[in-house]
Amino acid sequence: MSFKLAAEELNLTPSAISHGIQSLEEWLGVELFLRGNRNLTLTGAGAVYLPQVRAALEMIVKASDGVPGRRSSGKLAVSVSPTFAMRWLLPRLQRFGHKHPDIEVSVDTTQRQVEFPRDGVDLAIRMGNGNWPELYATCLIREKLVPVCAPKIARSIRSAADLNQSTLLHVISASEDWATWCHLAEVQLGEQSRGLRFDSIHMAMDAAARGMGIAVGRLPLVEADIAAGRLMAVLGPPRLCNTGYWLVAGHDSVRRPEVSAFRDWIRTELGETSQVSESPSLDTKVISFERTRLNAHG
Repeated sequence: MSFKLAAEELNLTPSAISHGIQSLEEWLGVELFLRGNRNLTLTGAGAVYLPQVRAALEMIVKASDGVPGRRSSGKLAVSVSPTFAMRWLLPRLQRFGHKHPDIEVSVDTTQRQVEFPRDGVDLAIRMGNGNWPELYATCLIREKLVPVCAPKIARSIRSAADLNQSTLLHVISASEDWATWCHLAEVQLGEQSRGLRFDSIHMAMDAAARGMGIAVGRLPLVEADIAAGRLMAVLGPPRLCNTGYWLVAGHDSVRRPEVSAFRDWIRTELGETSQVSESPSLDTKVISFERTRLNAHG
């Protein structure tokens, strides 16, 4: 509902978009938009016309993506959560560039839902259990949970009972946090809900590194912090949970050379784990439909 935004997306001027719409309306013999002082709204004819035109354009995208032996476009758009991008993908992305210098990668960390193929995203990396019907989804690695804290605090944590005298750091947006770790480790805490709360994993890990308390660390996201000595794992071993990191895409997009190259590269970076192959529920899932919404928080 914006000529300006449409112009930016198509690298045209708003005037060119306006003239193009006007020419289309003259050719059809009906108005498609009601033009207000500051906004656009669809007319009844426009509301009927839009979904049919959108479906036709998506069919063209699907057909183009599925052409056998299609030449690489040299561009790849990846949607990923900000935390995964900052803590894992960004430090390694240069290696993909060295291996595939002909592929230009754009990373989208916007907290929004992605709809394939409409939103111009080629693939997404999501945390979850693979429950994305109508999409191609393959598990890259299972997540492991382990409490982490600053080294100065770690020295005082000798058993799970010591957690009752410690400040717990919670991630309110995470589906699996202290309650999940306690269940997997068979640990009972007096008050799991006490402590500080954060709306992102990244903030909770930073708070833990600053000595503000103990957080549930997520492997592989905290591997670099542990290796650098900023965080220490306590009360191990890490516990394998049901969620994992998944590569998700429209079924036809997977055939594109750029998507295949990125999928193979990230699998190598994360490493082949026996935990992935051991669980039938985490095998690759392929279902034939292409359009669905994928939440960036997932």
